[in-house]
Amino acid sequence: MARQWIATQWGEPEGWEFVDREVAAPGPGEVTIRVRAAGVNPADYKHVSAPRPGVELPIPIGYEVAGVLTAIGPGTSIGSGDAQVGDAVVAFRIQGGYAEELTVPAKDVFAKPDRLPDEEAANLLLAGTTAAQMLHTVRARAGETILVHGASGAVGVSVLQQAGELGVHVVGTASEASFARVRRFGGTPVEYGDGLAERVRHAAHAPIVAALDTVGTDEAVDVSLELVADRSRIVTIVAAARAEQEGFAAVFGAQPESQAYRDSVRSPLLELAGSGRLQVPIARTYPLAEAPEALRFLAEGHPGGKIALIP
Repeated sequence: MARQWIATQWGEPEGWEFVDREVAAPGPGEVTIRVRAAGVNPADYKHVSAPRPGVELPIPIGYEVAGVLTAIGPGTSIGSGDAQVGDAVVAFRIQGGYAEELTVPAKDVFAKPDRLPDEEAANLLLAGTTAAQMLHTVRARAGETILVHGASGAVGVSVLQQAGELGVHVVGTASEASFARVRRFGGTPVEYGDGLAERVRHAAHAPIVAALDTVGTDEAVDVSLELVADRSRIVTIVAAARAEQEGFAAVFGAQPESQAYRDSVRSPLLELAGSGRLQVPIARTYPLAEAPEALRFLAEGHPGGKIALIP
């Protein structure tokens, strides 16, 4: 038996249940992981806040974890290759990560780099693959200058670092209190609010050729449209309605093409993190039993880094 958080009704995390569940023995193509840290993301509660077509309750919560293999199905290797019981691993695009132990598809499990702490490893891939897809969508190239709305958030911080690897300069919007985080990861911060477009122009010292929106405000979309001539080089992960209306890209993890691309970059991102070139700032950790409290802290906005649940 292992404890796990599940949503038994649509709505807020306070309505979830922390239950004892049998951990299924892994079959071919599956492994069992004892969780050392579970990543916490807005999607964890947004995806169960209201009914969705084709989705039925109860729903196990959590998409990414770090932990240790406790069992391996017959004839099974993991996403990164051969593995043994006791190996430290990272799993992403799983379901039910808010758990003490769980059985998951082996293809979504990868060896954890030794130097990467569990709480960082558990928070690397959802934000990291999203950031990678955004940069891919706008075709960011070395020597270019791009605009990132929400540069101090989890996806924004990953964009900053991955853009730096590409040789791309980033001007990033943030509150003044978060300027140091944007600078720490290589970006040029500008404060959002009236006059944003002019502040971006002044800070960029070069044309803004692409814009990445992680916040979804009308200001972010309007400034992107004003500064970027080619709408195929604007992307959002939030403002789907504006994207459809204005003719630019919106990418979401549920899209088949998004899933395929994000899955393809999991190993490269783990390699970057293992070399120390991709960091995951951690704001706080909570005991697994306090998942609703952790999500309340996240929902307040601007937590200052990622959150991990520790069984």
